[in-house]
Amino acid sequence: MPSAGIRATREGVAGLTMLGDISLLQILLVGGVAFLASLIGGVTGYGTGLLLPPVLITVLDPSMIVPVVSLSALVTNASRLAAFRSDFAPATALRVALLALPGSVVGALFYTRLSGPGVAVLIGAVLIVLVPLRRILKRRHGTLGPGAASWASAGYGVINGGTSGSGVLLLTILLATGLGGSAVIATDAGISLILGLAKTLVFQSAGSLPPVGWLMAGLIGACAAPGAFLARRLAARLSDVSHTAILDAVVILGGAVLVWQGARAAW
Repeated sequence: MPSAGIRATREGVAGLTMLGDISLLQILLVGGVAFLASLIGGVTGYGTGLLLPPVLITVLDPSMIVPVVSLSALVTNASRLAAFRSDFAPATALRVALLALPGSVVGALFYTRLSGPGVAVLIGAVLIVLVPLRRILKRRHGTLGPGAASWASAGYGVINGGTSGSGVLLLTILLATGLGGSAVIATDAGISLILGLAKTLVFQSAGSLPPVGWLMAGLIGACAAPGAFLARRLAARLSDVSHTAILDAVVILGGAVLVWQGARAAW
């Protein structure tokens, strides 16, 4: 029987071999999109989990997308929280995170039971639905009471656990509780960091994060981290109106591609 150290070394070599099957152009594309998504997310509060799946689907198995995005988001959200730490609302972050945590774990467990085509269809459908849903919920800005906010946080946890890009819902919930500006970005990052840790543990325990997943997540995190600090400088003076329209179009297109690919594989 090989020792644990030998097995770990073999797994690491296997991961490097798998990453070697990805072209340099694909690696540069993933890194570039990660940086851009982090920059956009640092200004508007969302974007990373929405823009990465359509790119990752070209280099990874669909079942690895949410686990890899969740793992890389630990670095992204930690850097964003550090950049906006003076605006962090700890009481709100703790309350929402505790309410969302059980559902997030359940959602992540459900995700690990899906097939590759089922995962692609699920992520794509959610990305498409989130665009109009975000616009509808945005009208609720500042109108959610404690009870409604609790239910919304619990429901968000389930969606967050099994999908990528659901941060737009968290952003809307925080806005609807009365937070605004950089406080939303900082608090969103803190909550997402807590939920991301729980999801990563679930995915790792279920075997959904092989070595190549850790390597790809490390690449994304390394490229995304600088974007959060640059976004801090841009947040005070950059309007997100045009970005929102472009991002919505990209999300719908990417979601449609994922649904089409998943449906084609299933049939």
